[in-house]
Amino acid sequence: MSEINDFKDLKIWQKGMDIAEKCYFLTKQFPRDELYGMVQQIRRAAASIPANIAEGYGRRTTSDYIRFINIAQGSMNELQTHLILSQRVGLCMQKDIESILSLIEEETRMIIALIKKLK
Repeated sequence: MSEINDFKDLKIWQKGMDIAEKCYFLTKQFPRDELYGMVQQIRRAAASIPANIAEGYGRRTTSDYIRFINIAQGSMNELQTHLILSQRVGLCMQKDIESILSLIEEETRMIIALIKKLK
């Protein structure tokens, strides 16, 4: 088992960064007129996932950590909604979001397991 020295060692944070990175690349393909609409919404929600995991890790109490992990989960739900809506309105294809949705499912399982472990 690997040692955890800071938040960057957390697999849950690393996967969150992978999700955010994929979302940034996906939204580069969106129409320019969506720059301040869906592009911004997707990028903000995606970046919020690893950011809240990192912030929670740095908190002094387990209850604070759990609270920030739950916020990350909320951001994932928001991100899923934006991705599905983007596909439904023709900004991207289903195949474009499948790998991101799969990572979100994995991250959700990891978050649930972490919260159970912390409680």
